[in-house]
Amino acid sequence: MRFSPFTFVLLILLALASPARASLLPGAQASAPPQPVVLPDPLKRETPRSMISGLIAALAEHDYDRAAQYFDSPLNSNRQRINAATQARNFQALLDNGGSLEPYAAVSNDAVGRIDDELPVEQERVGQVTIGGKKVPVLLSRAEEDGVQVWKISRDTVSQIAAAAQRAPQAATQDELIVAGAPLKDWGMLIGLGVMIFGGLWIVAALLVAAMRRVVADPASGLYRFFEAALPPFSLLIAGFVFFTWAERLPVAIVARQTLLRYTGIVSVIAFVWFGLRMVDAVSQLAIARMQRRQRRQVVSVITLLRRTVKVLLLLFSGIGILDTFGIDVTTGIAALGIGGIALALGAQKTVENLVGSVTVIADRPAQVGDFIKVGDLVGTVEDVGIRSTRIRTLERTLVTIPNGDLSARQIENFAARDRFLFNPVIAIDYQVPSAKLREALGIVHGVLAEHDKIAEGFRARLGRIAERSFNIEVFAYIDVSDFEVNVVIREELLLTIYERLEKAGIGLAFQTQMTVFSPEQLGVLTRDRSLLRERAANASRIGS
Repeated sequence: MRFSPFTFVLLILLALASPARASLLPGAQASAPPQPVVLPDPLKRETPRSMISGLIAALAEHDYDRAAQYFDSPLNSNRQRINAATQARNFQALLDNGGSLEPYAAVSNDAVGRIDDELPVEQERVGQVTIGGKKVPVLLSRAEEDGVQVWKISRDTVSQIAAAAQRAPQAATQDELIVAGAPLKDWGMLIGLGVMIFGGLWIVAALLVAAMRRVVADPASGLYRFFEAALPPFSLLIAGFVFFTWAERLPVAIVARQTLLRYTGIVSVIAFVWFGLRMVDAVSQLAIARMQRRQRRQVVSVITLLRRTVKVLLLLFSGIGILDTFGIDVTTGIAALGIGGIALALGAQKTVENLVGSVTVIADRPAQVGDFIKVGDLVGTVEDVGIRSTRIRTLERTLVTIPNGDLSARQIENFAARDRFLFNPVIAIDYQVPSAKLREALGIVHGVLAEHDKIAEGFRARLGRIAERSFNIEVFAYIDVSDFEVNVVIREELLLTIYERLEKAGIGLAFQTQMTVFSPEQLGVLTRDRSLLRERAANASRIGS
């Protein structure tokens, strides 16, 4: 049984709560029997994977007395312990000569073993040995020892090992240089096989990439990027699979084979993650290039965020897989990450709201980078649409940042999305103009609009009202362009043409003037006041001289 830090804290809390709970219930302390303390198995036989790992470690050290404790054999007397140690030695010999064990990743790391196989619940298949030319499965059985459920080599397998040793006694081993529990030549054979497979497939991948570079006309195309990104890690992944297959057939020590197969499994995980990372980069680069050609920079930001998220998830799961291969229990850590993720989401509600707002802004596209928009009282040009916020450059050249969560909930007026511009000036004609000239002015304005090819159909120029100081000709027309700068030029051209033709026709425009009429009495008072002011000014000039 493993004790993680979380389990240890939980046990302490329960221990601290027990006296308080017992004090509330009279007589509870006296009646509750003491709970026995169950210690973990010192040989780490709680799961099939940890049992195999411990057995291989004992065989690597040639500690057959310790290895004998992994077999379901009686160990009461000295003779029984010697026989069990002999069975452990014979079992290692069978594994070295055509036998095999399942890779560490394939062996269950649960205390109950695998329940989806066809074996009984208390049995587990972990490999096979060759006895008399026949493949015999290596079975584990679960039993209780000192109050702990442990896994051992089953009695059926032990009896078959003993019968095989009686039929064909193991020959005396020759003196060989032993390194890490296995002969040096076995290590060299396996490492040489690995170098040959990995190096050969790596060279093949490099040659294929070079051939693709010559065949493909555009090296920046999606097909070439796909092969360039996929072939190196994919060759490493295939090499791991080939090494797994061939290493099982070599007559080498089980210690060397299992050790290198474990690390080959880790290399395979790394190759798979490498393959995933390069594919994510290749696909994201193609998507980013396409979005940049369409001037959709906000989508580029989302693609970048998704690429980073996928990479983090790949690295996280690969780390979990590698730790699990080493037999480290990561269940509690995953649960802690889940709880931490929920707490982080609750503590970062505004950030999550802005991320959701970013998705809304990008999906609905109310404004693009470079658009001239109005948000509430704010008017300016969109400079960037990011993951968290949008930046707008105002007419005063200040930069305003609006969180996307707020932006998606507000009314946005996009001036850049206009297909035409409204042209509706009010032309004020002087009151002194007679009715004939007023009609002529209406005809002039209408004619200017009709002659211009950028004025959309349906325009009008009418005498809208007789104001206090002028006759107002109201124009309602659309300039049929979508570019603001072009609209400004056409607007200027129309106004100048209207003014020139009115001036040529002798029709004046009204000015903001006001006529004041005085009575004779008021006029006399103004005359006396003006004379008095002149006398005072003359006296002041004489005194000054």
